[in-house]
Amino acid sequence: MSELVLTNHREHIFEIILNRPDKRNAINLELWRAFDEAVQQANRTPGIRVVFIRGAGKSFSAGIDVSTFMALAAEFGPHWQARMRSITDMFQAVLNRLERLELPTLALLHGHCLGLAMELALACDMRIAAANTLIGLPESRLGMIPDVGGTTRLTRIIGPARAKELIFTGKQIPAEQTEPWGLINYVVSEGELISKAEALAEEINQAAPLAVGMAKRVIDGLADVDRGLQLEGWAQSQLMATADLQEGIQSFMLRRPPAFQGK
Repeated sequence: MSELVLTNHREHIFEIILNRPDKRNAINLELWRAFDEAVQQANRTPGIRVVFIRGAGKSFSAGIDVSTFMALAAEFGPHWQARMRSITDMFQAVLNRLERLELPTLALLHGHCLGLAMELALACDMRIAAANTLIGLPESRLGMIPDVGGTTRLTRIIGPARAKELIFTGKQIPAEQTEPWGLINYVVSEGELISKAEALAEEINQAAPLAVGMAKRVIDGLADVDRGLQLEGWAQSQLMATADLQEGIQSFMLRRPPAFQGK
């Protein structure tokens, strides 16, 4: 497995650690594939009761590394935008595997949790955040939508009105603001982040593992996530051909305000 993702098994806890701290754990293709391997490793490891996902360094993750778009061109060819539905399916499949683990998953957030990283956190069962963690889905500011489950799962968790506010604006907000919405389960000091997760894991460990796994399947089965993911893929495949997307990416890389034209 790549060193960009580390794993640690201690007693009944399996940790997955994003390990690209010099880039605020920005997600590139290598890290994403290593993360997928770690999720599958957790699924194969006996005796696990809870999975922790956290980031090394100063942030959980700043989201997708914008250079990943260039990597997609290298991997899928110069007309990669025309294959966007397949590419989206590839990204979505990783978080689908995470969500469908019959193990409780806890995202431990600190620093930043943005874009694709937020979509990863939304695919977890619970989220614990350090105070002042900035969270958000800034895709609309690049001319895209959150298409790796973010639009679907955020709406399922906090409802349409709040989801629209976060997605339409693309703004970053402190985790404390979202705790009353049910997006974050607990906000604690950064020094208490792991101990709070461990305390919750110990409570879960007192319950019957088969009952916990089945309860998770029933609760997750109440929402039509598959239909939402299909709509996300369709919408993103349309947006990939727009001039606004090119403008959004260029303005982000050049650190200037975008001049969107609606085309």
